[in-house]
Amino acid sequence: MHALPSSVLFACDHNATRSPMAEGMMKAFYGTEVYVQSVGVKADLEIDGFTIAVMGEIGINLERHRARSFQELQEWGDDLSAFDLVIALSPASQRQALELTRFFHLDVEYWPIMDPTGMGEAREAKLAAYRNTREQLRTHLIDRFGPPKE
Repeated sequence: MHALPSSVLFACDHNATRSPMAEGMMKAFYGTEVYVQSVGVKADLEIDGFTIAVMGEIGINLERHRARSFQELQEWGDDLSAFDLVIALSPASQRQALELTRFFHLDVEYWPIMDPTGMGEAREAKLAAYRNTREQLRTHLIDRFGPPKE
């Protein structure tokens, strides 16, 4: 467990499932102590409906999340070099984050989090896969940053 960084960027492939889950939980758990954003290698998908559903189960509303890529984040004024920590949740996003370390001093961590998209046929099986991903993220967050603030 480490002290909370002042800013964290979560990254995954599309910024539609894993990284918005992580962003939402980080904000809910640690409040305004940490500036949190999320991105994808590509931003070619809207936020996933199953993501919204399983996060709603724990009181986190992601309905207004808009997917964005690393490039869009920069274009919209977020300075990538200002993040203390980039947490990559997929191999492609880890590669992209490590590429940025050539230009900026960034700490990059890789958390191998399962991508639930495309898993399960029936609605309940899909929801179970998404809940599993949510719980993987919750465990990593608490192991890394400590118990949620009250």
